[in-house]
Amino acid sequence: MTSRSRHPGDSAGQAVPGTASAELLRSEPGSRPRALLLSAGLVSAGAVALAAGALLPVIQGGSPGFTAAPLLVVLALAPAAAVLYAVVTGRSGLAAGLVLGLTALAPGRLLLDLQLLADGSLAARPELFLADRLLALPPAGPGLWPLVAGHLLTLAAGAFAAGAARDEAELAGELDGRRRWRLLGPVLGVAGGVGLLLAPFGSGNAYLLAKNAFEGPTVALAGYLLLAALLPLTALVAVSSPSAEVGKGGFAGAGLAALAVGVPPVIAGLVVDRLSVAPGSVVVTVAGLALVGLAFTRFDVAEAGEAVTGDMAGEAKLPGLFWWRLATGGLALLAAAAATAGALAPVLKANGPAPAPETPARWLLLGAAVVLAVPALFVFVPRLSAFARGVVAATWAGVVLAGAAVLSAALSVTEDKAVDPALFGVDLPVPLPDKVGFSAGPGVTWTFIALVLAAVAALAAVITGVVERDVSDDDNAELDTGLDGTRAGGNVLTPLVAAAVLAIAAFGTPVFTAPGYTAPGLWSDFGAASWGLLGALAVVLGLYALVPRSRPAAAASALAGAALVLGLRAAELPLVGSEYDGSSAGIGFWLALAGAVVTLVTAGMAVAGARRAG
Repeated sequence: MTSRSRHPGDSAGQAVPGTASAELLRSEPGSRPRALLLSAGLVSAGAVALAAGALLPVIQGGSPGFTAAPLLVVLALAPAAAVLYAVVTGRSGLAAGLVLGLTALAPGRLLLDLQLLADGSLAARPELFLADRLLALPPAGPGLWPLVAGHLLTLAAGAFAAGAARDEAELAGELDGRRRWRLLGPVLGVAGGVGLLLAPFGSGNAYLLAKNAFEGPTVALAGYLLLAALLPLTALVAVSSPSAEVGKGGFAGAGLAALAVGVPPVIAGLVVDRLSVAPGSVVVTVAGLALVGLAFTRFDVAEAGEAVTGDMAGEAKLPGLFWWRLATGGLALLAAAAATAGALAPVLKANGPAPAPETPARWLLLGAAVVLAVPALFVFVPRLSAFARGVVAATWAGVVLAGAAVLSAALSVTEDKAVDPALFGVDLPVPLPDKVGFSAGPGVTWTFIALVLAAVAALAAVITGVVERDVSDDDNAELDTGLDGTRAGGNVLTPLVAAAVLAIAAFGTPVFTAPGYTAPGLWSDFGAASWGLLGALAVVLGLYALVPRSRPAAAASALAGAALVLGLRAAELPLVGSEYDGSSAGIGFWLALAGAVVTLVTAGMAVAGARRAG
């Protein structure tokens, strides 16, 4: 029985430990308590299997790069010990949250281990296997199957814990408005997700190259992408849980799972010869530790025994809103500055006397920086902050759109560059000719930093919107948020559908055509730049989906931001197409312009309809 359980009808932050429904949930010999015990048992069995897999060779005839078994055993058993402690002490919500946090990251971890089965020679897992010679498709060893079983048992445990978590949420009632430190969880999740996509360590070993997720093998790429997506999503679900105990458990479970992925590469970089620590695994480790630390913070007013009444409640919340707005605007400006540096700095460096080419996509990145920076400046203006924040929540996608095009150009030129074997400690009987080709320049680094900052700024903008809504609802006034109690309603559904169709077509068809130029697409010629198209389209469609349930000012700001993203898509014609001889407007240019116009008209209809309804 937790002190935070309460009926939906009770006021937020008031515990009701003696209610009949709460006691029934915990004492009856029904499915929920038994399911939670079964879930804890499955997690424990999975932890034992993971520990066993760490003690056995995962590749036949292979061995790890260092004595990692004690570390891996601790990382495997610690989450199960936490779940069992929560069950024994009667904190069912904490136990359910822990299991769900572990379960959320289990599919990605499973795929990382399955890379050892697909081709262990390409797996960057020195804690489990480090080759000392060239190998082609080495056979899996006996240690791989306990690892797979451990992840599958963890997934099964989550299915049984979900019901207990749902019951805890129903007993908790509505989410307390004062969310405090828990709002940092999704930010840490995004940071950890970015770290998962970076190279886990630096390498001077010819048999273990340091590659980021996109340069690595396919199965591992799928695992890292899944982890990078589910880590912030799990933190966001934990934030939104009405039960403080479930939220804490979600943070702790996700953090412990992240540590299991991030800590081994850090240790390998410290102790293995020719390996070095890289920022990616450090970021994952710090994010995991911070998420676990959030589980020890106060999640709501009830835990501190505080009473929130009258003006004192508003005074407690407003500083939080100020700081979140400051973070949103500051992060967006930093992202714009990094994008500007990425556009102006050299994207490629020549390894020989030949000059390095420049990608025309840099001008689109510069345009994306401007589109993001202008609304970010108005976030600091109190009367316009809410509207500008909504625009920033959309225009960060422009950095994704342009940044992916810049990185794609760099990858296409550098992927076949020559490598100096001496850098990897390999002696060849016949010397190779001088290195030729190109390598990534500082523009690539700044572009990647811009992508990271833009994603974090977007998340900060979303959280700021949540805080704005809490302040407006609790004080029953608009304050300076520009929000009222109505919604955009269904009068905008028809133009929204039309705008969505136009957006899909605009991002799926070329903005310009030129002799010898093949535009990246969504349905054909899918490449690295296509991920930017897909990401920007997903943001625009997501904003369209939220409009009918949003308040008019929020709907208008989101639609204005979406229109700017569509406008940036159309701007590829003058910014990028002008660099190609014989370029002309493609169908995507006209579709993007039409989508932007329809989106702006929809924004006007949302505001006008609300005024008529009022």
